[in-house]
Amino acid sequence: MTIPTEPIGSIPRPQALIDARHKWEQGQLSRADLEEVSARALSDTIRRLEATGSPVISDGEQTKPSFATYPIDGAANIAPGGVTIPFADGHTRQLPRLTEGPFRYSTYAVSYLNAPRKLTALPVKQAVISASALSLLYPAEGIPNYSREQFLADLVNEAEKDVRACLDAGAEKVQIDFTEGRLALKLDPSGALLAQFVALNNRVLERFSAEERLRLGVHSCPGGDRDATHSADVDYAGLLPVLFRLNVTNFYLQLASEPDRERVLNLIARTMQPHHRIFVGVIDPISPSLETPDEVCARVLQAAQHIPPSQLGTTDDCGFAPFLDDTSTARELAFSKIAARVKGTALAAARLSH
Repeated sequence: MTIPTEPIGSIPRPQALIDARHKWEQGQLSRADLEEVSARALSDTIRRLEATGSPVISDGEQTKPSFATYPIDGAANIAPGGVTIPFADGHTRQLPRLTEGPFRYSTYAVSYLNAPRKLTALPVKQAVISASALSLLYPAEGIPNYSREQFLADLVNEAEKDVRACLDAGAEKVQIDFTEGRLALKLDPSGALLAQFVALNNRVLERFSAEERLRLGVHSCPGGDRDATHSADVDYAGLLPVLFRLNVTNFYLQLASEPDRERVLNLIARTMQPHHRIFVGVIDPISPSLETPDEVCARVLQAAQHIPPSQLGTTDDCGFAPFLDDTSTARELAFSKIAARVKGTALAAARLSH
């Protein structure tokens, strides 16, 4: 038997790319020079991902400013001062805010998909940001002559375009990043905010056919930025029953860094649906330790005691560098961890076949 294994998305960028992006933002580097540095980073990333043996790869989000804000990169109706997300180590990330309507993406994820597909014969998956994350751009005080209802209608339309363009361009999978799902329970323990987020995302997902949803997935984790999380203290028990209401087939769940994996696997087994495929996290991107293939194998075999192997896959808990400037994980270590995931998953599949 074969157990599918896929990356989540981001790979730490080479320092040359980080420096080039900063210089370009400050007007010290031309767009052409930035694109040249970006092309080199992307080519190197694809080559190294291929070398890990990964059957499905991504662009490593090399040219995304962040996993969350790429749709509004360079938009004229965006300003600083939006929602602030605190992390456990004390640092924060602040989203921008929308200043006027209408809301439109300035960049669609398909622009990140086309380049790597020209560089590899392997299947390429594409990560997109959820509509619920982008809903946080609308300011609490509102926008004159542009209601929240109008904004959400525009947002749903744009999110559908973002996903559909990737499917049409040949993405193996389209993964919707929903890291704010667990955070929602921290912000609102009643669960009302999480339910609103899921309902909004389902407004997008209901526009896709059952066949298309076989290639759609959702990634959930407690965040991972500069070796810190924003909601790891939130219990999975409150998240999973609502998360599994999302109208997708594939779920990519952080698990390797959970202190009690057995308990979480029991929760997954009780709440997952027969049509779901659960990609369990077997690699902790935040940990400086390199997992061995045998450790990964053991985690997969543990998961297979709760999740039918026909519905099981493996992944990393989170991207290795969701924001461009996150250098907390070494680039070499990220590729080594991915190689361990691939080898360990194959070992487990072989043992489950006997």
